Amino acid sequence: MATFRVTLFVLFLSQFFNSCSTTQKIEALKPLPSDDTPMVYNTKTSFVNMPLEISLTEIENQLNKTLNGQIYDDSNLDDDKTEMKITKTAPIRLVMKNGKIQTTLPLKIWSRFKYGTDFMGLNDTREINLNGTITLISDVKLSNWKMSTTSKIDDFEWSESPTIIVAGKNVPITYIINPTLSIFKSKIAKKIDDAIEKSCDFKPYVLDVLEKMSTPFLTSEQYQTWFKLIPLEVYVTDAVLGKSQINMDLGLKCNMQTMVGLKPKNSFDRDAVQFKAVAKIPEKLTANIAAISTYESASRIISNNFKGKEFAAGSRKIVVQNVSLWQKDSKIIIGLDMTGSINGTIYLSGSPNYNAVTKEIYFEQMDYVLNTKGLLTRTANWLLQGVILKKIQENCRYSIKENLEEGKKSLLPYLNNYSPMKGVFVNGSMNDFDFEKVEVTDKAIIAFITTTGKMNVKIDGMD
Repeated sequence: MATFRVTLFVLFLSQFFNSCSTTQKIEALKPLPSDDTPMVYNTKTSFVNMPLEISLTEIENQLNKTLNGQIYDDSNLDDDKTEMKITKTAPIRLVMKNGKIQTTLPLKIWSRFKYGTDFMGLNDTREINLNGTITLISDVKLSNWKMSTTSKIDDFEWSESPTIIVAGKNVPITYIINPTLSIFKSKIAKKIDDAIEKSCDFKPYVLDVLEKMSTPFLTSEQYQTWFKLIPLEVYVTDAVLGKSQINMDLGLKCNMQTMVGLKPKNSFDRDAVQFKAVAKIPEKLTANIAAISTYESASRIISNNFKGKEFAAGSRKIVVQNVSLWQKDSKIIIGLDMTGSINGTIYLSGSPNYNAVTKEIYFEQMDYVLNTKGLLTRTANWLLQGVILKKIQENCRYSIKENLEEGKKSLLPYLNNYSPMKGVFVNGSMNDFDFEKVEVTDKAIIAFITTTGKMNVKIDGMD
């Protein structure tokens, strides 16, 4: 009986001193991070509307490069009894006129023609020299990314009187040649049409621009975050003639990726891009941006949230000294190093979400991990109370406003007279971001944000 009383007394003292103790030590087992390494983050397919403007000056420049010096040479006299050489003497000029292209072509024409009959050799040849400016009027259409024209000669203006060589002398024949110019008209008009089609194939230019835009670029040096655009399909509408340019709408269907780590390779494949003709293209740009928050940066921000704050339940209180975050099994583990009535580290788990009003990442469905919960049941049951957990949860949040602003800022240079290649200029605007989803990886928490805007591409001054 005496032994029982002594034992009971010892238990009573033990319980008394434990309940009066100001500090209890816990050693919870740390949940190790998952070892998955997803390094590529796919967003939904994006669509970029790119109204394309090609200045008439650009077409003029390309045409003059294609047609330079001698632009036509027919040395066969026997097929149609005519030889002809046409030489451009000054730059070609293009203007819009009544929905068509007017081409002014200064040139010299040397021609030798055969007349008479082959019977008993009764035939002769004569040479003709023409020097002047020809004006053509062309209907324009765009098919398979090539601009083609159907041209007709509208007028001749002679800078020198047409002559024919007779007995070694140039004899003016203006009154004779003007009514008989039909022999030259079809040849010159076809030559102009062929040159325009050859120099105005825009598909290679579009592919060159897409290849430049597909080159991954660094959006965050601190987080080593790269942005990559992957073109899938390109759409185009019919060309429309403006006052000094040709307009058409381009549409780009693409994937946008954000990758963390080393610079990714440019996987652009010119042959894989599909080109399709359409009647109309949506007028806006829709893009998906990833706001990257590494666990180190998130931990630093949340630790600062707890600075100078106490969490109390009755006479017991704790102070959170440091916060660490990592990922395990698609959940975020939050380690709280604390002092006060409890010394040690407790571990919480939760799912990240996004507050569109405050632009903050916060954690919902937050609870103690199993190991921590078991220890607290034995040593500090009061900390399991919902009021304490709720107060902790309110401080486990951080703003990604700066990340969003950095993401937007990193894209703006590509919408402000950006020139991926000489003579190609990209301009546009971007609206505010809308939240889409949050994903967790072993490297970071990623908030996927969508935005809309406008973009246009101008071609003027290419090599």
